[in-house]
Amino acid sequence: MNVNFFFEVLIGGLLSGVMYALVAIGFVLIYKASGVFNFAQGAMVFFAALTCVGFVDKFGVSLWVAIPLTIVVMILLGMAIERVVLRPLVNQPEITLFMATIGLAFFIEGLAQLIWGSQVHKLELPIEDVPSEYLMNKFNILVSQFDIMAAAVCGLLVTALALLFSKTKVGRALRAVADDHQAALAVGIPLQRIWAVLWAVAGLVALVAGLLWGARNGVQFALTFVALKALPVLILGGFTSMPGAIVGGLIIGASEKMAEVYIGPLVGGGIEGWFPYVLALLFLLVRPEGLFGEKIIRRI
Repeated sequence: MNVNFFFEVLIGGLLSGVMYALVAIGFVLIYKASGVFNFAQGAMVFFAALTCVGFVDKFGVSLWVAIPLTIVVMILLGMAIERVVLRPLVNQPEITLFMATIGLAFFIEGLAQLIWGSQVHKLELPIEDVPSEYLMNKFNILVSQFDIMAAAVCGLLVTALALLFSKTKVGRALRAVADDHQAALAVGIPLQRIWAVLWAVAGLVALVAGLLWGARNGVQFALTFVALKALPVLILGGFTSMPGAIVGGLIIGASEKMAEVYIGPLVGGGIEGWFPYVLALLFLLVRPEGLFGEKIIRRI
C-alpha cells in the first residue's frame, strides 16, 4: 500500500469532515437550546450562498462587500424565523416544531430562488483549489490548499463560538437555557431573546458553510443536501454536543473517503454517498445517544 496516498486520502477526508461538522453545528445550536431539530438548516446554507453571489452578480459589488451584507441578511433571517415561526409554537409537541421547520425549509428554498434565480452560480473565494506546495515538497503528499484553508476557517469559527458560550454573559444565559428552560425563565433570563440570538448565530454559521461548499461545488440547489450529510455526523457525535459535531464530522469525512477508495473498487464503487448512513445506523445500535450525548436510562 502506498503510504503517501493513504495519508492523502485520510487528510482529505478529515478536512472534508471539518466542513460537515460546520453544518452539523448549525443543527446543534438550535437543538441544544430549544429542542427543535431545524430541518431548514440546509435551506439556510443554500439561501446564504445564493444571497452572497446574488449581491455580487446582480449589484456588481465586490465579494468583500457582499459578505458583510449577507451576514446582516442571515442574522435578520434567523431572528425573523424565531419571531414568526418558533415563538408562536412554544410548548407545542416536538413533532409540530419539526414539521414547521420542514415547511420552513421549502419556503426558504423557494424564496432564495424567487429573489436570485435558480441558475447555477460560480463562487470564487481568494483560495485556490490546488495542492499545497509545502506538503507536496516536504512530504510528497497532495492535499488541496482550499481544504486546508476551509478547515482553518471552520476551526476559527468553532473557537469563536466556544468562547462566546463559555466566556460571555450571553453564553452563560445560553447554557442555562439549554439546561432547563423553566429554571432559566425563573431567574429572569429572557428566553425568547436568547432563542433569537441562537437563530441569528445559526444563520451566520449557515453563511460560512454556504460560502465554503458553494466555492467547492458551485452555488446551486444541491447545497441543500449538504445538510443530509450532517445527519450521520449528529448521530455519531450527539445532537446536543458541539465537540461531538466536530469529532463526528472527522469520523464521517475520513471514513467515507477511505471506504470509497479502498472498499469501493471491491463492490463496484459509488459507496461514498451511502456509507456514512450505514456507519451511523450501526452506531445507533451500539450507542444511540452518540459519543458525547447524554445517556438516557429507560425504566421498564
